[in-house]
Amino acid sequence: MIGPDDARRVLVVVAHPDDETFGTGSLLLHLADHGVTTGVCCASRGEAGDVRGGVTVPAGGVGALREAELRCAATLLGVAWVLLLDLVDSGMTGAAPPDSITGTPMHEVTRRVSDAVARFLPDLIVTLDGSDGHRDHVRMRDAAVSAGCEHAIPVWLHCLPRDLMQRWAQSLAGHDPDSPYLALGELGTPDEKVTTRIDTGEFYDRRWEAIALHRSQVSPYEALPEDLKRAFLTTERLRPAPLPADPDSTCHQHNRHTCYWDYLTCQWSCAHERNSADPQVAR
Repeated sequence: MIGPDDARRVLVVVAHPDDETFGTGSLLLHLADHGVTTGVCCASRGEAGDVRGGVTVPAGGVGALREAELRCAATLLGVAWVLLLDLVDSGMTGAAPPDSITGTPMHEVTRRVSDAVARFLPDLIVTLDGSDGHRDHVRMRDAAVSAGCEHAIPVWLHCLPRDLMQRWAQSLAGHDPDSPYLALGELGTPDEKVTTRIDTGEFYDRRWEAIALHRSQVSPYEALPEDLKRAFLTTERLRPAPLPADPDSTCHQHNRHTCYWDYLTCQWSCAHERNSADPQVAR
């Protein structure tokens, strides 16, 4: 299987502007530094994001502002190609609009990602693992894995390790106790599931430069102590995406139309048992 060290064209698939920087920024810098051609496929323009105080929203609205931030950050990160899929940011909670990432039928989201893959022709796809609990991140992870299967291109998950996420949640509770992330339960990928670690410490300062270009947004690292900032931003953690098993081979009594594949537990679960309020569940 092709991995991050072997690929020559890598497509990063994300949900919102800033995911490419807050999530995979150091990986993109590392790949560009090693001569890899990179692209970013972003599903939405982040219309549901709160805008930091003091930032002026242009006539085109929040979406136009955040798209411009994405393109500026992508340039700094050495990204050669950026494509937006024209879906709408679903937000963290509440009813998802029908044209949003989570509200749009899964087959349509996958089709748009698949079209982006066909245009960029990567030999590797990277997407966020969705273990921060954001429903749009989960949705785009599932679409990226499905598109990778369709094109026979390996997909790797960019992981948030559970030990760091626990420390992050503790820090978040101290300065933002009402954050919706604190209501999502256990966050992060179990550390033992991370198979690949890349030292990206040399890009630490440039990563912060890219983060600063998303000036309308408050980064998740901003209020952290320096040691925790460095723990997040100087090592990239990845693993190959576990592919869905055939329900019949696992003695599951239902099928792909009535069940869903849970990427965190790597098993089929029944749709009627799914808690629709749980954003960590693949929809």
